[in-house]
Amino acid sequence: MDFRQLLPTTATVDADAILATLTDNLEPPADRPYTFVNFVASADGRATLQGRSGGLGDEGDRAMFHGLREQVDAVLTGTGTLRTERYGRILGKAERRERRRAAGRAIEPLACIVSRSGIVPREIPLFAEPEARVVVYCPHALDLSDVAAQVDVVVLGPDHLTLHAALSHLRTEHGVRTLLCEGGPTLFSSMLGEGLVDELFLTLAPKLAGGGSEPTITTGSELTTPRELAIRWLLERNGSLYLRYSVG
Repeated sequence: MDFRQLLPTTATVDADAILATLTDNLEPPADRPYTFVNFVASADGRATLQGRSGGLGDEGDRAMFHGLREQVDAVLTGTGTLRTERYGRILGKAERRERRRAAGRAIEPLACIVSRSGIVPREIPLFAEPEARVVVYCPHALDLSDVAAQVDVVVLGPDHLTLHAALSHLRTEHGVRTLLCEGGPTLFSSMLGEGLVDELFLTLAPKLAGGGSEPTITTGSELTTPRELAIRWLLERNGSLYLRYSVG
């Protein structure tokens, strides 16, 4: 799918082609994966419409969404987002899985969940997929033997269940070098608070929510000092803007 690149140079680019270089020459931190975050927002700042993000994006946003997933080792999502968006397997298209297999990689990313309550939405399609690999971080033992997915439950005591601890375990025990966080806003805010975000991909949709109580892309405690962003690229397609930022 073609996009118009506006920065750093003007060109016509294919989404999968430009994302294929996403992890080239990356040096992840020694103690955690290099972490990307991906969000879509309306022009007036809302991250969802009527509780879901799907109403904001179009086929261009979906191409970026699935293209990012194809390139990373793992995908981290909050339990609320998993439940609301009814997550299924991480890479639904066989051709994306085959490209990963041909490159000598796992056929799809590891799905990662951090649940401080110990409750996960086992009713979503992700847990019914036998080929799905899932790791759940929670404060106590959790029996998920009744689901079809391949699930690894990692117990971290309440005093040790931090996002940094979970990401460190992903890096050391699962060999995860690159991680994509898909929110929601509370998880993104917590990631920023612990200094765990390296890049932000933000789709700015040409739509107005017009008020309401839907969240912005971050929800939680305000940072003491705002994090600076440096733009890496800017793409456009059908009025939507696709921004890639480094997070300072």
